[in-house]
Amino acid sequence: MEGLTLVIGNKNYSSWSMRAWVLLAQLGIAFEERKLRFDSDEWDAGIGRLSPSGLVPVLWRGEQAVWDTLAIAETVAEWLPDKGVWPGDPVARALARSVSAEMHAGFRALRQRMPMNIRASHPGKGMTPEVRRDIDRIEQLWRESRTRFGDGGDFLFGRFSAADAMFAPVVMRFATYGVSCSPLARRYCEAVQAAPAVRAWCEAARAETEWVAEDEPYAEAPRP
Repeated sequence: MEGLTLVIGNKNYSSWSMRAWVLLAQLGIAFEERKLRFDSDEWDAGIGRLSPSGLVPVLWRGEQAVWDTLAIAETVAEWLPDKGVWPGDPVARALARSVSAEMHAGFRALRQRMPMNIRASHPGKGMTPEVRRDIDRIEQLWRESRTRFGDGGDFLFGRFSAADAMFAPVVMRFATYGVSCSPLARRYCEAVQAAPAVRAWCEAARAETEWVAEDEPYAEAPRP
């Protein structure tokens, strides 16, 4: 198979990039990383050429581009069926796809009020009744997945799958904003944070120095 190149944004801020990157890295799928920093000359010069949608992430295989994280997961599952992108059991796989699609399309209050910012710490910030409802629904999805299909590992469906990659940025939001959650949810968050690919992503995110104002609603801009 031709080599893969994943185009991503800033690791500190880009939750959708994190999902695709962590999925490939955690499953041992080789790829080259191409990062375009938000609000930069390299973004302006490269995004129109490297992304059909003007957004990240984008996975390239030769001349073929696949954009949108969920589309990337489904396509990689077709290209590399032995990598276990989705659970093997068909009932578990249907639930994994469902919770991933709900994450993909929903939880807008959480996303808006608690943007991913791995290197920051803002406990208590961003909490509203709407955000709390999003969090409660996320915990419900985690509980159902773990209770029904979590045997054999610490992830939602036992072993790591695309569903865990989809929720990895949520786990990082919970850490940044000090979200209170159930013991089951805390254990799951610990498992995700301990995953080698997540650790590697977060280490790189904390080393970044770029500042994107729209992703920093609770902090003052650094002085020039």
